Amino acid sequence: MRALGLMSGTSLDGIDLAMIETDGETIHALGPTRTVAHSPETRAACRQASGEAMRWRQGTPVPDSVAAAADLITEAHRRAIAGFLAEAGPVEVIGFHGQTVMHRPAEGLTWQVGDGGRLADLFGIEVVGQFRLADVAAGGQGAPLAPLYHRALARGLAGQRGPVAVLNLGGVGNVTWISDDPAVGPVAFDTGPGNALIDDWALHHTGVPIDRDGALAGAGRVHGELVDLFRGHPFFDLPAPKSLDRDDFTGQPVRGLSAADGAATLTAFTVEAAAAARRHFPEPATRVLVTGGGRLNPVLMAMLRARLGVPVEPVETVGWRGDSLEAEAFGFLAVRSLKGLPLSMPGTTGVPGPQTGGQLFRPRRMSR
Repeated sequence: MRALGLMSGTSLDGIDLAMIETDGETIHALGPTRTVAHSPETRAACRQASGEAMRWRQGTPVPDSVAAAADLITEAHRRAIAGFLAEAGPVEVIGFHGQTVMHRPAEGLTWQVGDGGRLADLFGIEVVGQFRLADVAAGGQGAPLAPLYHRALARGLAGQRGPVAVLNLGGVGNVTWISDDPAVGPVAFDTGPGNALIDDWALHHTGVPIDRDGALAGAGRVHGELVDLFRGHPFFDLPAPKSLDRDDFTGQPVRGLSAADGAATLTAFTVEAAAAARRHFPEPATRVLVTGGGRLNPVLMAMLRARLGVPVEPVETVGWRGDSLEAEAFGFLAVRSLKGLPLSMPGTTGVPGPQTGGQLFRPRRMSR
């Protein structure tokens, strides 16, 4: 099937779009990609919605800010899809992740906003959304969901000996451990903050929501005692699989530092979180492939190489597309959902057994 995958991550930088041709098990072809930046209005609305959603409790009204963010996210996706399809041509299904505003799997809650039914109606194309709900309802973490796609990609790694780890550094960090033995299933979990704390710090101190090229961190000094304080968070003592909400960690410990020292310390903490993840691997990874925006930060990548002690490379090194990998994954998962194939496994989210999922939105009319 020809699928369009969409991803708007917790980093809130924009919408990634990617076309993929797949039967839900094998990747037959990769098509065009595009990234459409979020407007400052959408970004601010989603941040506000996330803050209020974290305080929301079941049985109470949906905060107005969440409803407003859902409208903005749906409209942003509408514009992005229309522009993409006008150039890339038709697809048979759209995988629509929506925007996560709250993720509390311990309470059986995960909340991705955006109206998949409206998108299906507007484009006359089946849309699969709400990928995380069934997993969380079954007792899983609901995240990460890209590991089965990572495994499908890794089948094409010629000459790979020993396990490989795919480290995704978006707003939240997550990792997929993949054995070179096809009989051994993947292991995946969130590692801790990815770029979220760094981005928020950069926005506050520079007005730009990213430490571009690690320039701020590169000019600063790491305060090791504060990295140790971050590492005392109870999340790191939890067994895997485990997952996080974007706001489970805050930059409070580095308040009072200079802009550069704060960025350097938060960057070092992201690296330490990735290093701590290794204790949950069935056996050591011989190679780490990095995707997500973090791979574009040379200071962060240099710290990872120094700390992990194995080859650490951006996924482009093996021919993967780091800017679109998550979007490709949700196109892949949309096809799996249509075919009733599992989207998650016990080793990837802690769900009791292989778990199907996704909500299908069929168009009620076929006009655009």
